[in-house]
Amino acid sequence: MARSNPKSEAAGKADRPDDPEAGPSESLTALRSEIDRIDRQLVELMNERAVVAGRIGHVKKSNNQRTYDPSREETVLQRIADVNPGPLSAESVKAVFRELISGSRAIEQHIRVAYLGPAWTYSHLAALHRFGSAVEFVPVASISAVFEEVESKHSHFGVVPLENSTDGRIADTLDNFSRLAVKICAEVPLRIHHNLLAGCDRTEIREVYSRPQALSQCRNWLARHLPAAKLVEVTSTSHAAETAAKTPHAAAIASRQAGVHHGIDVIAENIEDLEGNSTRFAVIGHEDSARTGHDKTSLMFEIEHKPGGLADALAIPKRQKLNLTWIESFPMAGMERGYVFFVELEGHRTDPRVRRAIQSLEKKCRRVVILGSYAIAAAVG
Repeated sequence: MARSNPKSEAAGKADRPDDPEAGPSESLTALRSEIDRIDRQLVELMNERAVVAGRIGHVKKSNNQRTYDPSREETVLQRIADVNPGPLSAESVKAVFRELISGSRAIEQHIRVAYLGPAWTYSHLAALHRFGSAVEFVPVASISAVFEEVESKHSHFGVVPLENSTDGRIADTLDNFSRLAVKICAEVPLRIHHNLLAGCDRTEIREVYSRPQALSQCRNWLARHLPAAKLVEVTSTSHAAETAAKTPHAAAIASRQAGVHHGIDVIAENIEDLEGNSTRFAVIGHEDSARTGHDKTSLMFEIEHKPGGLADALAIPKRQKLNLTWIESFPMAGMERGYVFFVELEGHRTDPRVRRAIQSLEKKCRRVVILGSYAIAAAVG
């Protein structure tokens, strides 16, 4: 009986790409070829979509309609997430389409967006989630400067923090809403994940830099893991990362993206004390958004300083069966014991029940300001 040659058998199998025991190189080559084919199709379809989006923009311009509506984009992204069968997550698919929409929009319109800088702060991340990267981002030094950029029309939009799930309202934002005529046209609920960033081992850390709010939101973790470290407050989490990158034995509490940008490593991730920490950002502009059917409306009102005044005002949404999702009081500058109130209710200002509620409030209050109606947005980050 002739003896088989193992080397010849192995060579024969390698020559047959359909053999289930064939070498991995043939399968890998075929799969890469398939990926290349799909990529070409994706590029063709993305450009085809961009052309159609441009035609929609031309139709809007010819009808004197706004060419950009942030709430409309939120609706589109949510619809895409709803039809996503997987295995990609909804968040991943939305991120891809966000950039596709941003790039398509940039072909037709140059948009400037102001935010509380510098780059890679949480305000910057919120702006990226809302607008994608194909816009001109304008970092400014304060929340007031964001409002001024928008009010003066130097920027088309601004992104400002509105409330934090741990620390509550953002006073500077409410103060500017009480003084300046801008509108809320979208919201960005951003999950806040704090990370310890450093260029050294945790055992070598002597100082930790970050914004006061971030240090506060991580105080229990810091007390357990870095009890001897000095906590240093700075103006932004991004500045903290930059400082830690340049300072021996220093760390920062900031976003992962800030660490990548400044070239320092994540030593510990998600060190916030409370799970579910988030900040809701408002996108401000000169017009609110069109009705989507899944909206909320923000109002500011001033009442007479008398017993039962606030209770009477808050009873109005209840009578119209409108759900209040947010309420804040804010002291008015220059007035003793004077307050304005900020409320948010479900529904668009054009909805009959919302319209009736606003009319009733105008009869009860000294002043009512519609800050804006906009689509309810899903949390990101």
